[in-house]
Amino acid sequence: MRLIVEPATALKGQARVPGDKSISHRAVMFASLAEGVSRVEGFLLGADCLRTVACMRALGVSVDLDGDAVVVHGVGLQGLQEPEDILDVGNSGTTIRLLLGLLAGQTFHCCLTGDESIRRRPMARAAKPLRSMGARIDGRKDGDLAPLSIRGGDLRSIKYQMPVASAQVKSAVLLAGLFASGVTGVKEPVPSRDHTERMLQALGAPLSRRSGFTEIGRPARLRPLDIRIPGDLSSAAFPLVAGLIVPGSEIVLEEVGVNPTRTGILDALGAMGARIAVEPREDQAGEPTARIVVRSLPLVGTRVAGAAIPRLIDEIPILAVAAAAAEGVTEIRDAAELRLKETDRIRTVAEELRKFGVRIAELEDGLIIEGGGPLKGAHCRSHGDHRIAMAMAVAGLAAEGETVVEGWEAADVSFPGFVDLLVSLGARVRIEED
Repeated sequence: MRLIVEPATALKGQARVPGDKSISHRAVMFASLAEGVSRVEGFLLGADCLRTVACMRALGVSVDLDGDAVVVHGVGLQGLQEPEDILDVGNSGTTIRLLLGLLAGQTFHCCLTGDESIRRRPMARAAKPLRSMGARIDGRKDGDLAPLSIRGGDLRSIKYQMPVASAQVKSAVLLAGLFASGVTGVKEPVPSRDHTERMLQALGAPLSRRSGFTEIGRPARLRPLDIRIPGDLSSAAFPLVAGLIVPGSEIVLEEVGVNPTRTGILDALGAMGARIAVEPREDQAGEPTARIVVRSLPLVGTRVAGAAIPRLIDEIPILAVAAAAAEGVTEIRDAAELRLKETDRIRTVAEELRKFGVRIAELEDGLIIEGGGPLKGAHCRSHGDHRIAMAMAVAGLAAEGETVVEGWEAADVSFPGFVDLLVSLGARVRIEED
């Protein structure tokens, strides 16, 4: 499947982006451990989150889909059942790493695998602390690569200082802490997204912060949820950047999650000269939300590094597109984590943007992008990565001549309605089957 993108003259309108991907995963997984029925509205019906639904069903949890809502019939902390088959997470790194934490507390045996991309991605960072808690985890390359085998139970608490900030690893340890004796603590070098902490507190888990550690004990029970998931800021970043780099554009996005651990992309675009209005709205699912208004404006290069990176790690592909359209040089550093995503995003971003005529240097931990030159329509590949696919589509909107994005089906992982949203804003895009 390929996407054909024509140059846009202006993008105007009001839209909603799908529910937050990170929160959708957690809502289904955590509600499964509650006692009672949870209703989660605004659920992201993307391929990754549906894999989490399938895995929880395989573990004995009844999960009903009702439009963009899911109804989870929680089985309690001790109610999960040994699956009859291997759990397949597809392309979802969040699913496999959080499941490791959840399964570490179960007394039965389980096997986890995923697609080719997942089987290349390292799992030792999540498995190492769980092993120190008593879980038996094995896999290829000394337990670093899927397929993984796990047998949990009889966990002991730990105080774990993470060498690298990672919301997935932090979440795995905290989930295991629900089943461990004593109090389990996690300390990060810099803050990562805190959706897990917010949701566990909403469920009634005994979670606190002390001496830099996020600590959790074993609860007697977790209570069910009744929540609406806000729009995903990572998904919103694509129409936001399109609105900035396509002249004459004005885009309004409603009910977008603006958790401060996720708003690094807004800060980076602001440093590039963007004027983005963030109008607060009512909190949803314990998460702050806002109406976001963006208008096209000339951008300038900037430097993004250090503590800013965990707050925008998933948005770097689209930030690179903004940098390509900006005047001057943009430098992105301390982002070696990008090499361990669905693709090596440092390599694939550089490879694909060069096709538009962008001068871009690939660093071990980031990119140097020389912007300001006209973008030329290109024939791109998604590399099976949803964020690469959508980033190149946005670049095509601001390019001279037609752009083709091969492997467009990858976008369904996180934003199945992306093409419809672009069309509603006035873009001339169409999907062609192979």
